[in-house]
Amino acid sequence: MTELNIAIIAGEHSGDILGADLMSALSDLAWHQNITLNFKGVAGPKMIEQGCESYFDMEELAVMGIVEILKRLPRLLKKRKQLVADLIACQPDVVIGIDAPEFNLDLELKLKQAGIPTVHYVSPSVWAWRQSRIHKIKKACDLVLALLPFEKAFYDKHQMPCEFVGHTMADQIPLADQQISTRQRLGIAEGQKILGILPGSRGSEIKFLLRPFLETARALKAQIPELTFMLPAVNEKRAAVINEIIETEFSDLAVEVSIGNAREVMAVSDAVLLASGTAALETMLMKTPMVAAYQVSWFSYQIFSRLVKTEFFTLPNLLAQKMLVPELIQHDMTVERMVKELSPLLENEQLEIKQEYLAIHEQIRLNASEKAAECIWQLLGDNTGSKLSKKEPDIGSDDENDEKNEQLLEPDVDSEEISVSEVKNDQ
Repeated sequence: MTELNIAIIAGEHSGDILGADLMSALSDLAWHQNITLNFKGVAGPKMIEQGCESYFDMEELAVMGIVEILKRLPRLLKKRKQLVADLIACQPDVVIGIDAPEFNLDLELKLKQAGIPTVHYVSPSVWAWRQSRIHKIKKACDLVLALLPFEKAFYDKHQMPCEFVGHTMADQIPLADQQISTRQRLGIAEGQKILGILPGSRGSEIKFLLRPFLETARALKAQIPELTFMLPAVNEKRAAVINEIIETEFSDLAVEVSIGNAREVMAVSDAVLLASGTAALETMLMKTPMVAAYQVSWFSYQIFSRLVKTEFFTLPNLLAQKMLVPELIQHDMTVERMVKELSPLLENEQLEIKQEYLAIHEQIRLNASEKAAECIWQLLGDNTGSKLSKKEPDIGSDDENDEKNEQLLEPDVDSEEISVSEVKNDQ
């Protein structure tokens, strides 16, 4: 029996989810050809459950914020150096870095220089800012697997091998609008007017966005007395901060604060006011009209507004190449502007917008894990000299897939691809 050794490095919880699904798809291809796969790398619990041997705890890499990174930088560099040495010693047939470009690209560069094929799964936002990174990516990677179509167009322009595999979130969420069925399941009246408020998950986002969002809710309540508000917090810690601000500064406003159910809130809402980020893509996939708003410190904005190279900030607009979602960034993020943009979304059915959302959903719903596995399988065949054949995927009909995914209305709150605005905030 033929054996192939595959190294996979995931740097955070979202990468663990992608990695586990990818391992399952690769194992399915291997099983049909009587090939044994051995997985090693840096894994979380889901990848370990799929059989990946982890050199060290994935949580060691899950660091955000400049200060936190600097504190742990010596240890991170030591871990990466040892990981490079271990992988060069075992000579895997391919190394797959999942997201975490700050850690993985340097790792991939050293391994590629040692003659090991490398794949980077989930493109960095190189198309949006710091575009000079493309030169490093070309040196470090044999192949990039992109979740979004405009990412592939960018790589094609720079003659970098890239395959658009679709977005796993688009695979998870049914194509059909989930509002009626989710409201019925939660006991919410069909005609109830609901505004979903999603000010982001990070502390700095709560600092800059929560109060303006709540002031907007207050102004909208004056216009639409029957309007109700739902605000999903990412965890109990954030919920406590949010509730304290509501109780002390917005006691006149009835806001239902919940924990970890952002996708349900997106589904039942008539409109959503959200931080510009991956939540915008998720809300679009739930077919809910929205307004995206974002604000950072003056200093951060001055720096990154000069680095960003895209016309739009939100992923739905980038995918549509037009302004589907109103974007209110920095000085444009006023209560008056937010009220003006949200009012028609709450008062009128937005069938045309929902149809455009559906068209984009269909465009990026490609069974990403299976497609990514096929691309890696082809690379393995090319580099091992083997004739690894492709298994025709049994993906079922859209109706079957929708029925299978009906219960997948709860997202993993850590499963976030990096958006332009999030990058601004991270720096």
